[in-house]
Amino acid sequence: MQTLQTKPIQVKGLQKSYKQHHVLKGVDFEVEKGSIFALLGSNGAGKTTVVKILTTLLNPDGGTAAINGFDVTSKPDHVRQAISLTGQFAAVDEILTGRENLIMIAKLRYLKNPRQVADEMLKRFGLTDAADRRVSTYSGGMRRRLDIALSLVGKPQIIFLDEPTTGLDPEARIEVWKIVKELADGGTTVLLTTQYLEEAEQLADRIAILHEGRIIASGTLAELKMMFPSAKVEYVEKQPTLEEIFLAIIGKKEEK
Repeated sequence: MQTLQTKPIQVKGLQKSYKQHHVLKGVDFEVEKGSIFALLGSNGAGKTTVVKILTTLLNPDGGTAAINGFDVTSKPDHVRQAISLTGQFAAVDEILTGRENLIMIAKLRYLKNPRQVADEMLKRFGLTDAADRRVSTYSGGMRRRLDIALSLVGKPQIIFLDEPTTGLDPEARIEVWKIVKELADGGTTVLLTTQYLEEAEQLADRIAILHEGRIIASGTLAELKMMFPSAKVEYVEKQPTLEEIFLAIIGKKEEK
């Protein structure tokens, strides 16, 4: 049954265990429409588990999660119609060309004029010149751009990016950042997981820090800075970086 929810993503008390390992211990957060929400945490913090539950790839053990008001467990088909997922590794067919990959996805989504859809995405992501080359010849940044382009075929309302810049060089990472900002500017809701603090600092409207299965801090970058000790006054006022905030918050939790 659809609930009367206004936010694209709502998570309440989410729990998940693998055998004896309690990965999620009651995760709560909401994401506003057309915003970029960064889920920040170390390796093993549970970020990918959250994404798998929200994209209907994994059932939670407790709590609730809803996409556009549809429960991810009871209404997975409705959820899948609204979302797209880009994982940590590019899900592209290396034997096919970039154009062929896009045409294939457009056909699988039963879109009209799949070749036209492919051409538009190739242009949008700066891949027109490489359109008819096999993806096996693409650089890491080009593969990631194609991967995100494939995710956007059919214009999903919500996109999940699970550590999208892992393994990319700085130039390719900046390319992906530009694409993510353009998505949000166009009204797409983005949930981004990352362990790169600079990435969250550059992209996110709101940031949540996931640590040992729980959200231990969340807010805008400015709000998180207010949780940090007052700025040091040397010759100039030094504002804390997100890295300093993250390490301070994690450290305080581990001391308790």
